[in-house]
Amino acid sequence: MLVAPAFYFGLLIGIAICTFAFAIFLRRRTAQAIAAERRAIEAERLAEVGAMTSGLAHEIKNPLSSVVLNAQLLREGVIDSQLPADQAQPLIRKVDTLARETLRLKDILEDFLRFAGRVRLDRDSCDLRTLVEELSDFVHPQSEQAGVLIRIDLPNHPIMAQVDAGLIKQAILNLMLNSMQAMESIVAPARRELILRVERLETQTNQSPEVCIHVIDTGPGIAASLLEEIFRPYITSKKGGSGLGLAVARRIVEEHGGAIRVFSEIGRGSDFRISLPAIE
Repeated sequence: MLVAPAFYFGLLIGIAICTFAFAIFLRRRTAQAIAAERRAIEAERLAEVGAMTSGLAHEIKNPLSSVVLNAQLLREGVIDSQLPADQAQPLIRKVDTLARETLRLKDILEDFLRFAGRVRLDRDSCDLRTLVEELSDFVHPQSEQAGVLIRIDLPNHPIMAQVDAGLIKQAILNLMLNSMQAMESIVAPARRELILRVERLETQTNQSPEVCIHVIDTGPGIAASLLEEIFRPYITSKKGGSGLGLAVARRIVEEHGGAIRVFSEIGRGSDFRISLPAIE
């Protein structure tokens, strides 16, 4: 039985298509393997750089503590020297400036170490209402001085989550300080208010339950184009800021398996929302 020429032609076309498809598949797999290798090399290099810079920051932080201490001793020495006031006061101001700027540099280093170092979680069951109340009491003197009214909105029932309380407090505190600084531009009769709210989120079927902590301010708001930028390291519009407060907060929350989102309206304020996995 003779086979029609069309059969051989179709067979050849099929083989050609399969060969072409296999070549594309092989090229993609090779490209993926090369990209994975590059990512592994880059990750290793970044880990080495991170370890080196963290070690360097530690080495710098120790002498800074010594500088602050010696500045305080120098200040006391100037006061005890019984110099005339017109000579002593300029010296004291210069020493105070030295101590203040050194402390600021030390704070920047500590923020960097919190951001660059490994986050080790010491989780425990925690009622987030208690955590927020403690933070409100802690920040109250500073908020009062800044003319900011802190209000808390808490449910009557426990809101439980498995968290490292100290680290979550740090994340919320960073958001609170950021909001208070943002409200410095608000003048009377406009109000400066910082609202802390805790709630359990309604979830869909087959979704894990979540809790949410709101840090709401009545500040100037954030432009939509900047809502993601503000969480990047060293992005800040505040004089003297390290630019790491929000980045550290997001990293802490993400290490807990949660997320930070911000909803803002120009002229009305911002709502920073920390969502975390809930426990019964």
